[in-house]
Amino acid sequence: MKKTNSLLIAASVTIALGGCVSTNTKNETTAVSASNTIVESVTPQTNLASASAASKNGEITLKQIMSDPQWIGALPTNMGWSVDGSAIVFERERENSALSDVYVIDSNNVGKESKAPLADMHTYRYDERVERGDGVVAFRFKDSVYVQFTNGKTVQLTRGGNPLSTLSFMTDGRLMATSGNKFIAINLENGTREELVSWVFDDAPTAVNPAKDYIAEEQQSLIEYIKLQRQNQKDRDAANKQLASVNTAVAPSPFYFDKSHRLAGISVSPAGNYAVVATTESKPTRDDSDIMPHYIQEDSRIAAKPVRQRVADAEPESHDLWLLNLKTGEKSELNYFNLPGYNDDVLADVKAENAKANGETYEVNRLPRPIKLFQSWYWTKPSIRWHKNGNAVAVMLEAWDNKDRWITTVDLEGTSLDSQHRLHDDAWVNYRFNDFGWLNNSETLYYQSEHTGYAHVYLQKPGKKPVALTKGNYIVDDITLSNDDNYIYYKANSEHPGIYEIYRVDTQTKAIETLTNLNGITDYSLSPDGDTLLLSHSKVNRPPELYVKPAEATTVAKQITSSLSEEFASLPWAVPNVVAIESSHTDAPIYARVYLPEGYDSTKKNRAVVFNHGAGYLQNAHMGWSGYFREYMFHSMLVQQGYVVLDMDYRASAGYGRDWRTAIYRQMGTPEVQDLRDGINYLVENANVDRERIGTYGGSYGGFLTFMSMFTAPDLFAAGAALRPVTDWAHYNTPYTSNILNTPEVDPIAYERSSPIYFAEGLEKPLLINAPMVDDNVFFHDTVRLVQRLIELEKEDFETAIYPVEPHGFVQPSSWLDEYRRIYKLFEENL
Repeated sequence: MKKTNSLLIAASVTIALGGCVSTNTKNETTAVSASNTIVESVTPQTNLASASAASKNGEITLKQIMSDPQWIGALPTNMGWSVDGSAIVFERERENSALSDVYVIDSNNVGKESKAPLADMHTYRYDERVERGDGVVAFRFKDSVYVQFTNGKTVQLTRGGNPLSTLSFMTDGRLMATSGNKFIAINLENGTREELVSWVFDDAPTAVNPAKDYIAEEQQSLIEYIKLQRQNQKDRDAANKQLASVNTAVAPSPFYFDKSHRLAGISVSPAGNYAVVATTESKPTRDDSDIMPHYIQEDSRIAAKPVRQRVADAEPESHDLWLLNLKTGEKSELNYFNLPGYNDDVLADVKAENAKANGETYEVNRLPRPIKLFQSWYWTKPSIRWHKNGNAVAVMLEAWDNKDRWITTVDLEGTSLDSQHRLHDDAWVNYRFNDFGWLNNSETLYYQSEHTGYAHVYLQKPGKKPVALTKGNYIVDDITLSNDDNYIYYKANSEHPGIYEIYRVDTQTKAIETLTNLNGITDYSLSPDGDTLLLSHSKVNRPPELYVKPAEATTVAKQITSSLSEEFASLPWAVPNVVAIESSHTDAPIYARVYLPEGYDSTKKNRAVVFNHGAGYLQNAHMGWSGYFREYMFHSMLVQQGYVVLDMDYRASAGYGRDWRTAIYRQMGTPEVQDLRDGINYLVENANVDRERIGTYGGSYGGFLTFMSMFTAPDLFAAGAALRPVTDWAHYNTPYTSNILNTPEVDPIAYERSSPIYFAEGLEKPLLINAPMVDDNVFFHDTVRLVQRLIELEKEDFETAIYPVEPHGFVQPSSWLDEYRRIYKLFEENL
């Protein structure tokens, strides 16, 4: 491997935020890019000479960093806007409590924050908000719905009772909402309510029932009395239907669907004349045996907690799609025949490979694939989108095998689907980057797509070719359409993979404006009037704070919160270098955070720790505050004690495009371990790390990678700690795992290739396994099965620590401290 110079070995990487402690020639600390250019400059912000002695003269301790994170400061979270847009809204965790308080800042006077009064909480923390063209706003808070008129008056429509939800405004100005199994329309001027549509999963009633057997048929044909009663019933039914067809006092008849099905999605046109409905077979999503014992209970008994189904038990799901004509009562099925590739056997090669391994031959299947509304835990917006004029509707669909996603429109007259955009991926379609909708003032679609290899934004008139508004080797995320359709706002890492700024693109000229230049991780919320950006910005060694600026390019963002405690700010947190490590398997570099020890001596052999981030599809080698903030503080402690630390965005990580994401398809744990080897080689060649004194650790997916590296490449690490680890992917959930490995029924080769339990015989070095027992994400069962396997293999050098009250993400500080004491001890004893 070639030696690179992307790490400035001579520079110290620590900083005291308040004490001006730095060994750089200038009192600042820099993070350096692969080209050795400064991309971030952090200077001391506050004079903390009076910081408490609790910092122990700048010593970072496990006891401190694993305590309740409230000591860091009451950080602002869940930012947003009040109903009328006059106030900035956010939350801070209440001191010595698991609860949070809501705070507000007047958007016209951003110098002061105050707690939101409980009596007005509904105007700040609403659950839904919709705005009519004339400025009237409807919003929902818990089970109550309110309307705020343009004169400032707010009226409460409901309080308790059958709650309303899914609020929207109709073309005639009425408020539309769901209420149980109905859509209703409310006239805000006079309060009248109309039922637009209702649905029932049952057999449609008939005036008379057909004869069920021979003697019933005989009775109905022979007995005149029975004939008369049946005819009277038919006449009454016909009369009721005739009355309902012409008299508005009678609610429309419900639409009936297969009683073995359930509702998967529904949306009614703003014009009130059509509805699109998705139904699916109603079947259990888990078995009675899908339980998790919880041993620590108030009554000292064992509770059996229900948990999710395993991917090994998953069955295909498909949705039936219907168009309902609310004026005529006609129900038409929308079939999928017009979708390109709807019946392709996209897994034919995979099935053939598995069949061959079993000595069998696979014949290509041409049966239609299970297709359903697009649904994702990450993207929760509706998959059925009506244009505000009520004349056009788009539906986002996906194949259950995760290889195709379609955006279609519906021909309301022809009752058929017209495909507008097909996103196909031989690996899997990303569950992120799927926002779509209509421009407000024209029947033009906007949507995200990753079909070029990177997520970008497109406009498309139905039936025409899409127009790319953004392009390049970077990610566009979190898009917001302006009210006037002139701009689409978004977050992107176009400057550097690890820097996310806010931009907007002109929908007509495609000109892009950079709206922030804060150098770190920035998120945003656009004010309801579209004039102001509320920002959350963080840096590597600073948690997020709130900023505000006009929604244009010329004005600098103003910081409006300051939340760090003096105790946190007084400690010398490390600022890692973000470097681009040359890959021996791809043309793209592997971005990583590299932490160098205090007083780094390039002539001295160093010990090192490699951290493996979790989630697989997550980015951690960036310039902002990490979600792994405890791990970041732990790394700062290790740096103080002479360790080098490496934190890599191995292949499968987010932020680097489709090819980086899908490199693990059908081979989880192989590309990542290859990247870890490249990272270790980099440390040995560029940071003078002793190859024999390197340890590794990580949780969840990071625990899985610890296993895979320790089992399949035992020369890499001298010791490893696997926390809340996956050991067998067949036991994980369906939405995540079936993307990457298909399902065990279809592709057992991929599961056996990717699950650590199949490679346990490769363990040669000390291994620590830390497992929470009430983990409903990665089951404790994963650890139990692997431990039994290691015992049967007569492996000696492993230990297991269990945490009886902890879920996947630990909660109790005592558990965090115990876990990291064990990790630290492992490294101290073996490195």
